Amino acid sequence: MKLLGTVGLVLCGFTLAGCHKSVEISPAAMPAPERWNATLATPAGLAGAVQVKGTAWMEPDVKDTAQTKVHVEISNAAPGGAHPWHVHRGQCGQDGGIFGPPDAYRILKVGGNGEAKAEATLPLPEPKDGQYFVNVHASTANMGTIVACGNLAPPSH
Repeated sequence: MKLLGTVGLVLCGFTLAGCHKSVEISPAAMPAPERWNATLATPAGLAGAVQVKGTAWMEPDVKDTAQTKVHVEISNAAPGGAHPWHVHRGQCGQDGGIFGPPDAYRILKVGGNGEAKAEATLPLPEPKDGQYFVNVHASTANMGTIVACGNLAPPSH
């Protein structure tokens, strides 16, 4: 009986070894990502009171590279909330001004599950360098309070 178990293990080993193929991926063959990415979180000053989290990205518009597509998603927000959001030049806490026209960004409308998402098309080409971040404001009446912010990491070209 022991011999049968040993033979079975050896056969399984040969079978697995025969199925293994080495795959080589050439980095030159892979397209360079064009997307800037951010992870959003509530600033430390509001921790405990609000814990909004999310993600955001910006990339060239595939239909018109003279424009930039921007996307944001948040979760753990108060249901029914309406939050303005924007991409800014600079980094969280060091605002260099809104990237693109402010009215291009649609309000994030939070559903009953605490989640919201929105997109914007900016009439500017995607930046090739610099620092950018996404912030989410408390409301249109309270633009000074940021409930979530995230620095956009540039694409790896």
